[in-house]
Amino acid sequence: MATKKPAAKKSSAKKKSAAKYGPAAGKSVEREMHAMHEGKLKSGRSGKTVTNSKQAIAIGLSEARKAGAKVPQKKS
Repeated sequence: MATKKPAAKKSSAKKKSAAKYGPAAGKSVEREMHAMHEGKLKSGRSGKTVTNSKQAIAIGLSEARKAGAKVPQKKS
């Protein structure tokens, strides 16, 4: 009787992709979220207080872009 050897598992070499956002971008978003929770974050044009966390993240990423941090381009 011939016994079959179990087939060796193929190592699927996944290519690691680089991080989309740099650490400076994370710091900027963290700062803006903190300001939003304190009620000190204002929107640019109208000057109203920001209460939406998604808007706070967008403001943080926008400021990080202007500062030259590693952030993907805005989607059009």
